[in-house]
Amino acid sequence: MKKQEEIYRLKEQVKSLKAKLRYQDRQISEGYFGSSTPSSKKPFKGSRKTEEKAKNRGGAKPGHKGNGRQRIEQKDADRIEAVKAGGSCPQCGGQEFEYLGERERAVIEYSIKAEKVIYRLERKRCQRCKQVFQAKAPGVLPKNLYSNNLLSHVAVEHYLNGIPLGHLERGTGVGIGVLIKAMQKLAGMLKDIPDRLVEDYRRAKVKHGDETGWRNDGQNGYAWLFTSRDTSIFRFRKSRSAKIAQDVFGEEALPGVLVVDRYGGYNKAPCKIQYCYAHLLRHVQDLEKEFPDNREIKTFIQACAPLLAEAMNLRSLPITDKAFYKRAAKSKEEIIKIMNSEANHPGIQNIQNIFRDKQQRLYHWADDREVAADNNFAERELRRLVVARKISFGSHSDEGLKTREILMSVLKTLKLRRKGDTRSALTKFLDELAIDPNIDIYQSLFTDKTK
Repeated sequence: MKKQEEIYRLKEQVKSLKAKLRYQDRQISEGYFGSSTPSSKKPFKGSRKTEEKAKNRGGAKPGHKGNGRQRIEQKDADRIEAVKAGGSCPQCGGQEFEYLGERERAVIEYSIKAEKVIYRLERKRCQRCKQVFQAKAPGVLPKNLYSNNLLSHVAVEHYLNGIPLGHLERGTGVGIGVLIKAMQKLAGMLKDIPDRLVEDYRRAKVKHGDETGWRNDGQNGYAWLFTSRDTSIFRFRKSRSAKIAQDVFGEEALPGVLVVDRYGGYNKAPCKIQYCYAHLLRHVQDLEKEFPDNREIKTFIQACAPLLAEAMNLRSLPITDKAFYKRAAKSKEEIIKIMNSEANHPGIQNIQNIFRDKQQRLYHWADDREVAADNNFAERELRRLVVARKISFGSHSDEGLKTREILMSVLKTLKLRRKGDTRSALTKFLDELAIDPNIDIYQSLFTDKTK
């Protein structure tokens, strides 16, 4: 009898030790937060499996005909140049030729080097009132050495596309210190715009919120993003306190739904909240990694995971709204049924408790097709900033941090609203500002006059 008890005790001990070993292995490979650990915080990044590489291989799908290289017509060309063939035959050196006409060769050209231009501004004196006046240099702000086109190029490439200033210094031939001062001056012109964007964000029907790490002068901090379909607002702060979110949302009740992960900093947002299913799906899948031999967990995951994935993908399917709401209601009903079913394993119970206790924050996607069941939109908007963090390791001064906050908010919003060339839109605005310094900056920036 004692021998049997000892065998049972040892089996339980082995089972417990295996579970601890699996947990430690996951921490070593995935990091402290498991599958939710950011890639930059993972202690070890293993190579992808062969089947994963094949699945994610780029290029067109088999059977796609493709479009080929598009011909450039003469009416679309910016410049047409005639190139002579030379005065002697390259084969034999002969001097007598038969003219065969011309053959067109299209080339996409781009110049990134800054040009030093001197404008000779004509000056005149009115013979009637004796007032002296002169022409204005085109495409440049008053008392500014650098053209609006150059300022737009640097701002968009650095703050929108994540190109380092050192690279832009080499490309433009303008010193990095000068570029920094130019961007700070540009941000000063636009410093009041983020407050106007906050008002637009509060009125949005669907809002998103997310945050990531961002260092300043070697000190840890956070970058907050508040974004909607046509507005993006960045806040760079030292903490992850809920007060940052409250300053953006305000205290009055807001329309629409806020899509976020389950971070408590958004709990006091004065609007409806939708939790991100992508995070919840990872929690569900983590159970199988932690308890790979448990049959109850396998059954739970097989039933639950496809429903959560379908909820995230359903709104993007090419189906009518009527079909969407019918399928959404069915998926919601099945998810609720699974989460209310009886379970013995504590891991399953923990997942179920989230869906039971926070039911009012989990099913807005089924009531409105515009509401996403995931927060992927905000994560995509943050991706360029995350890449910039890996290259630059954050900002280097409070002034640089404020400059980034203003310009990223303005440029990201400009990109969302104008749907075209952000650089051209910013250049056009600066040209208008150079002509009339008293224009409404918000209206000039975000009103598309081509419509």
